Amino acid sequence: MSNLDATARPVLRGGRQSVPGRPAHELLAPRLASLGGGTEVRRLLPNLGRRMVGAWCFVDHYGPDDIADEPGMWVPPHPHTNLQTVSWLHAGEVLHRDSVGSERLVRSRELGLMTAGHGISHAEQSPRRHARLLHGAQLWVALPEAHRDVPPAFEHHADLPTLHSGGGLDGIVVLGEIDGAVSPGTTYSPLLGVDITLAEGADATLPLQPDFEHAVLTMSGTARIDGVALPPGSMLYLGCGRDGLRLQADSDSGLLLLGGEPFDEQIVMWWNFIGRSQADIERARAEWAAGAERFGRIDGFDGDPLAAPELPPLPLKARGRER
Repeated sequence: MSNLDATARPVLRGGRQSVPGRPAHELLAPRLASLGGGTEVRRLLPNLGRRMVGAWCFVDHYGPDDIADEPGMWVPPHPHTNLQTVSWLHAGEVLHRDSVGSERLVRSRELGLMTAGHGISHAEQSPRRHARLLHGAQLWVALPEAHRDVPPAFEHHADLPTLHSGGGLDGIVVLGEIDGAVSPGTTYSPLLGVDITLAEGADATLPLQPDFEHAVLTMSGTARIDGVALPPGSMLYLGCGRDGLRLQADSDSGLLLLGGEPFDEQIVMWWNFIGRSQADIERARAEWAAGAERFGRIDGFDGDPLAAPELPPLPLKARGRER
C-alpha cells in the first residue's frame, strides 16, 4: 500500500518515553485520503495524537465500497524501505505484484505480508473481474535496526490459526501469538495482530500480554471495548498494563486488535520510506527516481510508477511517538 499524499512531511517516531505504562483510553479519529480508482481510506495511524502502536506505524481502513461498476483499488508501482506491509481484507480481493517476482491474489481473511527490508517495489489493484464489495485494512510494521535491511520478500498465508474464546467471539491470528495460537507470518519484533468477529450480544474477554501496548480498530458494527463504545472506522488506543480485554457487541461486529512491545527506536517516516535519518530518506528517494536496482521492477502492471513528491525544504525535527 502506498501513501499517495502529494506532499509528505518527514517525522521522527518511536522511543518508549511517550508510551503510558498503564491502561489508557485514547480515541483516534481518522482522516480521509484517496488511493485512486475510487478507493477512499480512513487513516488511523499516524494520527494527530499517536504515531505508533508497538511496531505498527501506519493503518488505513477502507470500505465497504460498492465497486461493481468501478475499477476498485488501483495503486501503481511504488517503493518501500525498512518496513513490512500487511494486507487484510474483509470483503473482495486485491492483486499484489512486486519486484521479487510475486504475483498473488489476496482474498478475504488471507494474509498478504510483504517485507521491504533494504528495498522493494510493488503494485496493488482490484482484478478486472472483481467482487462487488471491497473492504479491508492496509498496515505497515516498522523493522527494528537489526533487521531493517533484510532481503525483500513476500508471504501469502491462506490458512491462519483461529481462536474461539466463547461468549460470541471468534478470531483469526494475523501476526504474532495469542492464547496459544501462533501465526505463520514472519515478524521481527514482538507483535500481535488479531481479526475478531463478535456476534450480536457477545460478551467475551481476550487474554493480553501486559508488557504490550494495544489498540483496537472497529472494521464494522457497533462494539464496546473495555466499556468504551467504538463507532465503525475508529481506533481506540489502550496503552500497556492489561492482562485481558473485555469486548462486547450490540450488533454483529468486526474488529482488528493490534499490539506489540513498545518500539524502542526512533525512525523517520516520509512518503513510502522508513529510515533512521533524513540522509536515509534522501538516498532512497534519489535511487527510486533514478530507477536504481535497489527497487527492482514489476512486470504485468499497465501504468507508470508513482513519482516521489519533493522533499520539504526544512530539516527533520526530532519528535517522539506522540504529537
